[in-house]
Amino acid sequence: MIEDNASIAAAVRTMLERRKYAVDLAADGEAGLEYLLRQRYDAAIVDVVLPKRDGFALVEAARAEGIHTPILMLTALDAVEDRVRGLDCGADDYLVKPFMEEELFARLRAVTRRSDRPVNDTLRAGPLEIDAAGREATVAGKRLPLGSTEFRMLEFFARNAGIAFSRERLLEHLWDYDFEGSTNIVDVYVSQLRRKLKRAGAGDVIHTVWGVGYKLEA
Repeated sequence: MIEDNASIAAAVRTMLERRKYAVDLAADGEAGLEYLLRQRYDAAIVDVVLPKRDGFALVEAARAEGIHTPILMLTALDAVEDRVRGLDCGADDYLVKPFMEEELFARLRAVTRRSDRPVNDTLRAGPLEIDAAGREATVAGKRLPLGSTEFRMLEFFARNAGIAFSRERLLEHLWDYDFEGSTNIVDVYVSQLRRKLKRAGAGDVIHTVWGVGYKLEA
């Protein structure tokens, strides 16, 4: 969520977390764009009137960089020309403040549903190749046998190659929001994944970043 009004951001974040969404917050357009460029999100809620870069310019820049994240613009600007501009610059939907909580979630469900169509994209890291649409990974053309959680972890690392993630962040992204176990489960899965990758000939592509967590590097 990209919103400079702290009270609105806190209120909407509470609504989202109550519905089991995990939320990152940015308070200006430059920081928000950086989030969108560095990580894959299920959806983005973007205010229009923002410091440093307004919402229209932010969405245009994100689309120009090939970011396909569904974007819901949430703003007090309710003129028809503002709505048209928001949709024309690349937003998927436009919701005017004040709004009802149920409408916000209905619109979020709609934009994420429309983005659920399979994307034919392939991720590569050295001899490792990940077919995101086919949900399959290969090393030098040979299929890598992975469980569903292992595959999601590997895909997440590959989509965010070079970025170090804490165990808490990986737990939040890869496991159910209500998971109450230890973050040690992340270490277990990373260890399993490393063994399988090494055995298949991919080498040590998942690195430990001491004091932080893990990252993937080709």
